[in-house]
Amino acid sequence: MSDDQPTTRADYPHFLTIPTRWMDNDIYGHVNNVVYYSYFDTVINRYLIQEGGLDPWNGEVIGVCAESSCRYRAAFAFPEDIEAGLRVARLGGRSVTYEIGLFKAGREEAGAEGRFVHVFVPRGDMTTAVAIPEQIRAALAKLQAG
Repeated sequence: MSDDQPTTRADYPHFLTIPTRWMDNDIYGHVNNVVYYSYFDTVINRYLIQEGGLDPWNGEVIGVCAESSCRYRAAFAFPEDIEAGLRVARLGGRSVTYEIGLFKAGREEAGAEGRFVHVFVPRGDMTTAVAIPEQIRAALAKLQAG
């Protein structure tokens, strides 16, 4: 992600439409900042479940968030749909760094840009990083930037 210019739709190989909810707005009339992180989680985990075969309920290996951040460029508000773009900035042996762009319908430039790091761990021991499962790795490789 550039510090100066927002990313565009062309920067992301995968998209998911996420409707805002009534409860997402804060007293200022726009989506509250903490809700953006929920949108990041939604686009990432939906992709991992559908494309990578992640089983968040019974799988032996799961991804946990080790780091996340967001750069806000434009406000979203209920009721509108957010189009979440997803790409992989770095695919390591035990972790992956995602970049997420949140777009207003019809807009080319991201209204918000996120960074999210998943570390893969055994379900029973959420402190020891393990190799990313092959099916998930293959799905993530399809999203690699550049």
